[in-house]
Amino acid sequence: MTDFFATTSGIAILIIVQVFAIIAFVMISLIFLVYGDRKIWAAVQMRRGPNVVGTFGLLQSVADVFKYVFKEIVIPAGADKTIFLLAPLVSFVLALLAWAVIPFNDGWVLSDINVAILYVFAISSLEVYGVIMGGWASNSKYPFLGSLRSAAQMISYEVSIGLIIVGVIISTGSMNFGAIVDAQDTNFGFLGWYWLPHFPMVFLFFISALAETNRPPFDLPEAESELVAGYQVEYSSTPFLLFMAGEYVTIFLMCALTSLLFFGGWLSPIPGLADGAHWMVAKMLFFFFLFAMVKAITPRYRYDQLMRLGWKVFLPVSLAWVVFVAFAAKFDWFWGGFARWSGIG
Repeated sequence: MTDFFATTSGIAILIIVQVFAIIAFVMISLIFLVYGDRKIWAAVQMRRGPNVVGTFGLLQSVADVFKYVFKEIVIPAGADKTIFLLAPLVSFVLALLAWAVIPFNDGWVLSDINVAILYVFAISSLEVYGVIMGGWASNSKYPFLGSLRSAAQMISYEVSIGLIIVGVIISTGSMNFGAIVDAQDTNFGFLGWYWLPHFPMVFLFFISALAETNRPPFDLPEAESELVAGYQVEYSSTPFLLFMAGEYVTIFLMCALTSLLFFGGWLSPIPGLADGAHWMVAKMLFFFFLFAMVKAITPRYRYDQLMRLGWKVFLPVSLAWVVFVAFAAKFDWFWGGFARWSGIG
């Protein structure tokens, strides 16, 4: 049996099993993340939230999935039918593809490539096209304006996210997520993680992730009071479900990236405790909780405030931080906290 898995067919089967395992983990998590998002929002507003379908309402998201799947798909007259249906599929599939390089434990990754960060950048850049396609193919001014807003917003904050991650790459000397986590594996537990030397950028990364995923207070592309739900206004049934699922998958991905880049991934916060995938999942759930809390307690930005924050504040600050980290790593400032490659290589 071991010899079989060393053959081409065996390797292909292993890869397929790993792919389905990752998809199953993400999609099952998605069901309960949506439930948690709604429960947190309800708790802040002193409401009950979902509480009917299943114990404590845990199966409400499952019921919602069936509701969307069995509803009729309505396509507007004059819409480009092919692109209209392809757009949500593109958004959903691209959101899942990014998980191929996300490790959950040491060696627990589908594709352990040395340019994993570039891969995630490439996938996230392509996700803009799904939104643009959906807005344009709807043949209506409201979704078209919403898609333009969303594209501009995603591109603006991708620049900041990229520069912030460049600082982490400089400190590590690698674009591999496993190497980034290894660089944070010190004798100081959570005090050795990158959140401390890169402390200001943790907040910028988190806020940029909110804008990148169209989450409140940056949900301008979907602002009901302004653009009638934005680029998704003409969508219903399964296509709308795919857009929403792709958005939540990307949010969960941002939680994973925050954990890997700044909070040690699968590393234990206390020296002596065993590392493992449970730490990675726990950190991801904690950051999703923060995403949900921000949605519940912050007012929505105006669009001009959103773009000004991205281009006039986050971009220059993150660029200045890259320069600072480069000097700190080169001249070994702060006891080597910005030059971890010397400790892992």
